[in-house]
Amino acid sequence: MSDSPTPDTVSSHHGAAGESVIKAGYDERLTNQDLAPLKEQKWTWYNIFAFWMSDVHSVGGYVFAGSLFALGIAAWQVLVALVVGIVAVNILCNLVAKPSQIAGVPYPVTTRISFGVKGANIPAIIRGSIAVVWYGIQTYLASVAFGLLALKFWPGLAPWGDVEEHGFLGLSALGWAGFILMWVLQAFVFWNGMETIRKFIDFCGPAVYVVMLALAAYLVAKAGWGNVSLDLSVGEGLSGWSSITMMISAFALVVSYFSGPMLNFGDFSRYGKTFGEVKKGNFWGLPVNFLFFSLLVVCTVSAAVTVIGTDDDGNIITDPVHIVDKIDNTTAAVLGVLTFAIATIGINIVANFVSPAFDFSNVAPTKISWRTGGMIAAVGSVLITPWNLFNNPTAIHYTMDTLGAVIGPLFGILIADFYLVKKQKIVVDDLFTMRPEGAYWYRNGWNPVAVGATVVASIAPICVVIFGTAYQASFTWFIGAALGAAVYWIGMKVVPTHLIHDASVEARITTDIEVDAAGEIVVDVPDAEPAVTSTGEETASS
Repeated sequence: MSDSPTPDTVSSHHGAAGESVIKAGYDERLTNQDLAPLKEQKWTWYNIFAFWMSDVHSVGGYVFAGSLFALGIAAWQVLVALVVGIVAVNILCNLVAKPSQIAGVPYPVTTRISFGVKGANIPAIIRGSIAVVWYGIQTYLASVAFGLLALKFWPGLAPWGDVEEHGFLGLSALGWAGFILMWVLQAFVFWNGMETIRKFIDFCGPAVYVVMLALAAYLVAKAGWGNVSLDLSVGEGLSGWSSITMMISAFALVVSYFSGPMLNFGDFSRYGKTFGEVKKGNFWGLPVNFLFFSLLVVCTVSAAVTVIGTDDDGNIITDPVHIVDKIDNTTAAVLGVLTFAIATIGINIVANFVSPAFDFSNVAPTKISWRTGGMIAAVGSVLITPWNLFNNPTAIHYTMDTLGAVIGPLFGILIADFYLVKKQKIVVDDLFTMRPEGAYWYRNGWNPVAVGATVVASIAPICVVIFGTAYQASFTWFIGAALGAAVYWIGMKVVPTHLIHDASVEARITTDIEVDAAGEIVVDVPDAEPAVTSTGEETASS
């Protein structure tokens, strides 16, 4: 081998996001040790299963599951909508997982396939911005648990929990203490890298179930099984066509609830040993886990009505932190509050910390590492004062729903490009090159069809958010995803090639990686030479 590296020279780099391989020909403006293809993909189906447990077992997930059974329709109708919705999420997650799993790269890198190596920053910034807001809100919600716990043991702290007496920027001194504590705990787990995060979620998912089962058993035993109902609605229930439309809305709400982590699921599927392992983990983590979780939640909330009553306004308490706070047994209350706080840390890290870390790193790989990207998100989550945003329904509606309306188009474009346009083929090396002849260079690094499809497909769902009803707004993801996929697919077919790619360059449409029907990588190289997989490892040729 010569002293100077050749374009095919491969070197291993160990980063916080895992050990990756970087070829000498990779452009540094698109590459760092966190974005490059993984050297080894180790996650099994259980790790993916634990990921979804951590994503579901949060205060927000608890409240959401309980709210489905309070829509005014029969329990069996809720269950049908829930099952259909979560099966749809499972299928969609399998679709979005595949490109990242076979290439070993995170979500923002896979978007280079459709948006171009520069244009990929559009979906990266959008998804990262959404994650920052939700990271702040989830941190705030979890911090409330610590505030309640402190007041239970030290009632004298009550004045410090009064925002009027001891407050700053809309949050009390006690609230600030809880928020900072949660902020530091999450940052500590994240800073130790992806392997620590994997171990954390592997433990948290099952641990939360143990406490949830204990809490449910305690409340059901005190309330009596006869006082447990799957119907949490108040007043007369819906019937006829009204119940059907509400079932459809419940289905849409389930899919929309998972739209964020579903979009960037590639950030985690890249670690899967095989696509089969990812699919197995998705099955146990989504349909099986979410259905069991929802039934457990509704039994707990229903029994709690008998044991602890309703809130001051006469409404059923669906927030698990407030449920355990009202339990007379101090030990049970402390254990419950800590558990749900830890559970929220889990979802916040996997859904709202890892994602912007990759997204912001993709914007400037040479300056922003995975760790730096995550800390940018963490600092941003404080600057937006999420408690003010969360406590202003109008502000959070227009801010988050408008940003969320763009998630659908981004998802639709990614799926339409990989499965309909590229036919499940990836030129992995070209994901990291600025060469004009690269497959994903398009026009100066941007695919005008993808950019145009994002804009066009976002208009309708944003209009629904601003001018439509709450019922109509529950379908914004579907509207955006369908329009994004359709506009992109049609655009790639009818727009002249010279308008999509630089006129002076004939873009490569061949691939160094193909995937068969079973999801296995097919490498087409001469028998006399070793094959090189998407991760850069040499294997014996067949």
